[in-house]
Amino acid sequence: MSKGFCFVAQNNSSTDYVKQACILALSIHKFNKNQKISIITNDKVPEKYKILFDKIIPIDVDDSKNEEIKFQNRYKVFQLTPYKKTIVMDVDMLVMRDITNWWSYLNNYDLFFTSNVYTYRNEKVTSTWHRKTFVENNLPNLYNGFWYFKKTAFTKKYFTLLEIITKNWYTFYKKYTPVATQKFYSVDVSSAIACKILGIEKEVTDKNSFVNFVHMKPKLQNWNDVPSKWTDKVSSSVNKNGNLFIDNIMQDKIFHYVENEFLTDNIIESIEQCHI
Repeated sequence: MSKGFCFVAQNNSSTDYVKQACILALSIHKFNKNQKISIITNDKVPEKYKILFDKIIPIDVDDSKNEEIKFQNRYKVFQLTPYKKTIVMDVDMLVMRDITNWWSYLNNYDLFFTSNVYTYRNEKVTSTWHRKTFVENNLPNLYNGFWYFKKTAFTKKYFTLLEIITKNWYTFYKKYTPVATQKFYSVDVSSAIACKILGIEKEVTDKNSFVNFVHMKPKLQNWNDVPSKWTDKVSSSVNKNGNLFIDNIMQDKIFHYVENEFLTDNIIESIEQCHI
């Protein structure tokens, strides 16, 4: 298969990432017709959602089996994706618009990362509080919430290095991020280090690109009174047409909701009714 979306989803004690991936797949199918989607997981996909996926792909060797937050299998998407061209997304997202034309833009790249994010009011995020490790260590500002790759020699070199970094992440973090060093594995930090080592930052992103998403971390919303969770401050709803509203503002981008509390039974039911 030539192109499609591929998600890595592994549940833990607090979060059903597979269910999130299923709701994400519903949103893609609603606004983007005839898209192929696969999921990489060792967890059970609910029977009613299996129709959403072209392939359900198991992980043979689980590098995250002893971790509560299971991000350390992400690099395996290069080998496991059934597509020649793949869009990868965090599963705590919804696609609220037609992005079919993005494929033509992304085809200009072997590897592409989003480098801009927005508030739910469509304001470009300028705060760097959540990117201190990147700023203090001069790392490229790359987001793995939405990214794309082709299967080429160029990307194979990147993924080979990413695997090495993933398996030795703290050694690399101490060397390449000596200031504000993270004490946990981060896909964003690891990919940024890989791109910095390879010297490919200018080849894998465009700061002026229209490929971006809404990021709902509370401190990015330009609020004076910042709650611990955005769901405590503003309302959310899905109408009969499948459109998402946050504080009565319709969301027409990719929406990275971050908080598990957002995905209530009512939100899921509304999305299912509109999308199935």
